[in-house]
Amino acid sequence: MNENAIDLLAEGREANFRDEFRRGNVVTLGGEGTLVAAGDIHGHRRNLERILSFADLAGNPDRHLILQEIIHGGPRDAAGDCISYQLLFDVIRCKIDFPDRLHLIMGNHDTAFISDRPVMKDGQEMNRLFRQAIERHFGGENAGVIDAMRRFLLSQPLAVRTANRIWFSHSLPSDNLLPKFDSGIFERQLSRRDCERPGSVYILTWGRRHSRGLLEKMAALLDVDVFVLGHQTAETGCRSAGGNTVIINAEHDHGCLVQIDLAASYTAAKVISSTVKLASVP
Repeated sequence: MNENAIDLLAEGREANFRDEFRRGNVVTLGGEGTLVAAGDIHGHRRNLERILSFADLAGNPDRHLILQEIIHGGPRDAAGDCISYQLLFDVIRCKIDFPDRLHLIMGNHDTAFISDRPVMKDGQEMNRLFRQAIERHFGGENAGVIDAMRRFLLSQPLAVRTANRIWFSHSLPSDNLLPKFDSGIFERQLSRRDCERPGSVYILTWGRRHSRGLLEKMAALLDVDVFVLGHQTAETGCRSAGGNTVIINAEHDHGCLVQIDLAASYTAAKVISSTVKLASVP
């Protein structure tokens, strides 16, 4: 079982790099078909099942799916440790089945695991709980599993951009760290150091409370019209966060997804009108 986990993570890593739509660290989608995107999942298995059911990649060959931040949250083992790695393995299997249509984008909890940095959620340090569950389950092979998992997470693209000028990433740089942000991370090979503060992947995935001026500046820099982000609170599953930005979340019972027609034009308001409540998905 342990060797299979390492092999699965390695195969998932290769699938990330071989994605036919990936250019550098950005997935670029054309103007045909549909796109389903979800925000932070954080171990919420039922919502992941709903997202996969709604997307139905097997039955919709022209559809793409964006997922993010699978780990840290959800069920615990008997010792109270985080077993969201099991959900990550399920998502990797799906990525292997649909290597060019399922796109996993990097989140801040991913960068925290890559860099072995403490990260709090609901008052608990999640990396410790996550590692302890892996160590307990995989025993003497846990170091190999953890290393393979870090390599997989680091292989994820940072963003998805569409021909109809929508940008999907976990977050954007905060106002105070924008001067230190190097947009070269979208093109060059990434390293663990990029995920450590104040590396530019860290800056990209941890930013919050963006000013309208920053959002307009980033839209000009990236040549897009609308941002769809995760990372921030969205109690109803989706909310506006500035004139050109939408926050989506899938980690709670009010979570939602967005469905995009890749041939249509969108404003942030139109993206919000395209949301689907996960509770409504059978």
